[in-house]
Amino acid sequence: ISGKLHQRMEEVVDGDLLKYVVEGGAHIRQHFFGKYPELLQLVKQFSDEQLEKLRLGGHDPVKMYAAYHEAVQFKGKPTVILARTIKGYGLGEAGEGRNITHNQKKLNENELLYFRDRFQVPLTDEQAMQAPFYRLDKDTEEYQYLQKRRQKLGGSMPARCFKTASLAIPDVTIFRELLDGTGDRKISTTMAYVRLLTILAKDKTIGKHIVPIIPDEARTFGMDPLFRQLGIYASRGQLYDPVDSDQFLYYKESKHGQILEEGINEAGAISS
Repeated sequence: ISGKLHQRMEEVVDGDLLKYVVEGGAHIRQHFFGKYPELLQLVKQFSDEQLEKLRLGGHDPVKMYAAYHEAVQFKGKPTVILARTIKGYGLGEAGEGRNITHNQKKLNENELLYFRDRFQVPLTDEQAMQAPFYRLDKDTEEYQYLQKRRQKLGGSMPARCFKTASLAIPDVTIFRELLDGTGDRKISTTMAYVRLLTILAKDKTIGKHIVPIIPDEARTFGMDPLFRQLGIYASRGQLYDPVDSDQFLYYKESKHGQILEEGINEAGAISS
């Protein structure tokens, strides 16, 4: 074992990894394996098409299971799994390994059919065109497995609760300044939204029930005035001196804060 494959993986940069996915097998052979004669020899029996279809570790269920199993069994020290994945995995020409993937909102008919075929989703052509939610039948092995794991974790959380208290809703006149418009002065949608939140939060009836949940971008959208007014919830309060403490609208944390600041974590914000 020469160690050249490990060396090559260590020295290749992220931008090249994306390009390997986009350019295909011949490019991978020339630019990744072609740097060292030993690596070219290693893949001489593979066609360009086979190189193009090499599965990344982070998308290999067996490798991921093995890594997680080993991590769980290991005791005494923290364990980190570094799994290489690719942006837009499974989208093919629609965006796999492409920088536009994060902005991809729709797939055309061919792209939808490609996605269905690649992941073996049991939908007809007509069904796939509608891009429906695919729901497992309750008697399938996969469904039963997911349900068992969920029960082992304590059941469905969060639970949907139908016992809710009726709140006295303030009169629409509290939004008078917004309903009257701004005349010739233009304001952004986010500015208007922050103003609406501020009005609601100040209302003595429902103000304490207003909980803005923000994934990181509070200042980008001009929501920092809410820091001072409502405070950011922290179970133990403000334990440090924030870098912007000398500013009027500093990052104010409080045990009684109403804002949930989730960091760069949209999924976490939705879950909250």
